[in-house]
Amino acid sequence: MRLGVLDVGSNTVHLLVVDAHPGARPLPAHSHKADLRLAQLLDDSGAIGPDGVDRLVAVVRDALQAAEDKGVEALLPFATSAVREARNADEVLTRVRTETGVELQVLTGAEEARLTFLAARRWFGWSAGKLLVIDIGGGSLEIAYGIDEEPDAAASLPLGAGRLTAGWLPGDPPDPQDVRALRRHVRAEIARTVGEFARFGPPDHVVATSKTFRQLARIAGAARSAEGLYVQRELKRQSLENWVPRLASMTAAERAELPGVSAGRAGQLLAGALVAEGAMDLFRVETLEICPWALREGVILRRLDHMA
Repeated sequence: MRLGVLDVGSNTVHLLVVDAHPGARPLPAHSHKADLRLAQLLDDSGAIGPDGVDRLVAVVRDALQAAEDKGVEALLPFATSAVREARNADEVLTRVRTETGVELQVLTGAEEARLTFLAARRWFGWSAGKLLVIDIGGGSLEIAYGIDEEPDAAASLPLGAGRLTAGWLPGDPPDPQDVRALRRHVRAEIARTVGEFARFGPPDHVVATSKTFRQLARIAGAARSAEGLYVQRELKRQSLENWVPRLASMTAAERAELPGVSAGRAGQLLAGALVAEGAMDLFRVETLEICPWALREGVILRRLDHMA
């Protein structure tokens, strides 16, 4: 059947259309994206303002039309941290449901981590052994660890690249003191969770998902996306540590000139790099592998499991 996953994230609203059936890998058929940046549309009280809600409704309508045009039989709509943490989340969800008919399922941070872990496990298989999975989104950082398809430990931290950029790095290029303060904050937040994972022993394989990690791997020398999903892409901590001060000295426009970095994400790449560096350092990861599948694929796989 043809499934559509509608992901209302902190940075983008992304419709992914796949051809799928139980027991087979989902085959991407169409992708429809809109840069909405909900995490940056919160007012001082933490609510999504009227203009932001209007834009969200319009984008969801466009995604519904795209899904219809592509013959989607079932739509799996969900929202992550930007909606989850908005002070007026219930009002936003009601408005979207009333005006579009779409019932957004708001995932908890732990659910995000578990579904992303499921996607990584299916991609790498059982031979990968104990997996540590790290995902940096626009609003949150997810970490999960385990040997089965359900992780033994999962955590979600408010360390998304978009959130941190808006709250900690107002300058362009950022003030070095702001960068230092954000680095301290990130590491203190991550350090609180390390013990929860360390008691399970070292992982056999460490993988990362998300656009942030893909871009960091690309500027550090990984293969281009045009070379396909099945090319192994890695990110080494030493390379990342060398890049962080360079990214900190650049403007967003200069970062956008780097290979694989989009103009829309260039402004938050430094914050993402500080989170990635902190996670790799505190979890003692020297090298991680980039996983092409992430949360959206996890949602699809869970639905196919239920169908089976």
